[in-house]
Parts: sequence; structure tokens; C-alpha cells
Amino acid sequence: MFDYGILLYPGANRVYADASAGLLRAELTVFGEALRTPLSGIGERRVGGVTYVTFATETPLSEEDIALLSNLSSLYALFEFSGDLLRPLEIAPLDKLDSDLLTIQKYPGKTNELFTKLLLNVTLLSRAEPAGFLTRPLHVVDPLCGRGTTLNQAMMYGLDATGLDVDKRDFEAYERFVKTWLRQKRIKHTADSGPLRRHKHRLGQRLEISYALDKERWKAGDARRVMFFNADTLTTDELLKAASADIVVADAPYGVQHGSHQPDELARSPRDLLAAAVPVWERVLKPGGALGLSWNTHVAKRDEIAAILGRAGLEVRTGGPFEEFAHRVDQAILRDLIVARKPA
Repeated sequence: MFDYGILLYPGANRVYADASAGLLRAELTVFGEALRTPLSGIGERRVGGVTYVTFATETPLSEEDIALLSNLSSLYALFEFSGDLLRPLEIAPLDKLDSDLLTIQKYPGKTNELFTKLLLNVTLLSRAEPAGFLTRPLHVVDPLCGRGTTLNQAMMYGLDATGLDVDKRDFEAYERFVKTWLRQKRIKHTADSGPLRRHKHRLGQRLEISYALDKERWKAGDARRVMFFNADTLTTDELLKAASADIVVADAPYGVQHGSHQPDELARSPRDLLAAAVPVWERVLKPGGALGLSWNTHVAKRDEIAAILGRAGLEVRTGGPFEEFAHRVDQAILRDLIVARKPA
């Protein structure tokens, strides 16, 4: 047997750091489904006073396996155990851009970027082609994107991304941030923004960004796209083509707050919002694609969210690691995630 240990990322958020080992164990189990080398004995071990998430394999990890595991949300370093010694392995994360794209924005209510990455990972790995994001640029849609943490993580992976949010202040804050960031990093890009209209009706604002990871790719036309629509999430299927998204991910409101500005809907609960929005989001999802949601279990039970997804024709992933992601955010929020796949 070959034994391995993962050193966890030193999280600045103490509450999330306390939950990170358990979350990583569950995430690692999901990753294991896409590896060539089966994992066993996933657990924890203290070495030198530091906690490592551990696992074993019957044969050594391949380069492809290490490349996939390098993208675990809380992975800081990967080691192979040799008796009481740790041998570091060269990791190869998919990240294409500087990490301050994720960390520089600070504002009340921001979702921890490590959890955003976890939700994105688990959803990507729940597609019919789980490791496809390593080899080609998929299209990620976040229909409740706030100030764009998911869009930024998609950029880190070199994926195309589209976000929607009804809050004009969030749209404007993201527009200012991402334009400034791209300019300061001297990344080749174009950015266009203005009114968003459909059928002669103004729905809000739009931001369209095209960028390339280097000058050669820019000259060759190998560019990635980020789009942000300041619009009602219930218009997602009006703004995007049917079956155009490889995954849809959303961090649902944790309490009674906006997500839609349809009549009487600003005060709707997260449960009601998801009941109205999930069928809309399902229409833009490709067959074989996956939808991942996180939410506060104090305002909606897991079986209620699963029922909403099921009624939209999605197949909810259950059992094992998919029911081990619940963790406390604060006294009022117990966050969980759920993933469902659209039948191919």
C-alpha cells in the first residue's frame, strides 16, 4: 500500500478552518470517483502537531491523478508517507491566474473562496464527464453570483463563466474590480458594458469580458469569456441559450432576501426562490451537466431542496460524501450543499 497525506490550506477564517478537514475528506471521496487509482482509508492523522487528511492506494498515484488532486479546495501540499517521514510530491494545480483574483475583495457576506472552490469542484466532478474541466474550457453559470467569487474561480481554472445578479451595487462593484485587476495584471483583454435589453425592454446592465492568458493566445484568438448580467435570475433562460452551460452553481440566499424582483418576490424565502428558479436554470444546462447548490439548512431542509431538483427532472446525488458537507458558518447559518445531474 502507498500512504499519502494532504496538508490543509491555512485558512484565515477560523470557523471554516475548523471544518476544513471534514469537508476535505468528503471532497476527496468525490475526487476519488474520477481517479485512475482507487483510494481507500480516507481519514486524518496528526504529524508534528499538524493535522493531515490521509488516504491510501494499492499502486502509486499517476501524474494524471496528482494533477486532478492538485485542485482540491483546501489542499496546500501533498506528501507520500515513508515510515515516519513525509516526501513532498510536485502538485500541478489548474490555476491560471494570480490568487489575489480570489482574495483581494473583502466585503460583508462574502462566501469563503475555499468553499466556493469546493462547490465548483464537486459540481464539475458530478458531470457525466467528471474530469473534463482539466482538458477543455467548460462554461460555468452562477445565476446568483453576488460580487463574482464563482466567476473569479472559473477564471482561475481557465473556464468560461456567466453570472447573474439583481443587485446593481454588486454588479458595479464587480465591474470596477475585475477591470482594474485585469489592467493592473497587464492581461490582454477587452471589456464592454452597457444597458441589457431584450425585446425592447431594459432588464438591467451587462458586462462582457474577453481575455487571454498570454499574448500568444490572444493573437491566436484563444480567449476566455466572462459575462455578468445585472438581471433577475428568473430571466436566465432568456439571456442564455438552452443547453449552453456545462454546470450551474449557486450559493442560495441564507435568509429572506432578494434573488428576483418579480412582483411580490423580493421577500420570497430561499425555498420559494429555488422552487421558481431551478426549472429556469435547468433549461440552460446541457444533458450530462450538473447543478450544485449551497444553502442554509435552517431555512430549508435537505429533502425539500432535493424535491425541488427532482421535480425539475434532475437526478440528485445521494449517500456517502454527498451528505457530509454540512458545516457551521455562524450561529444562524448551517451551510450544506447538494448536487444533481441532468440526464444525458
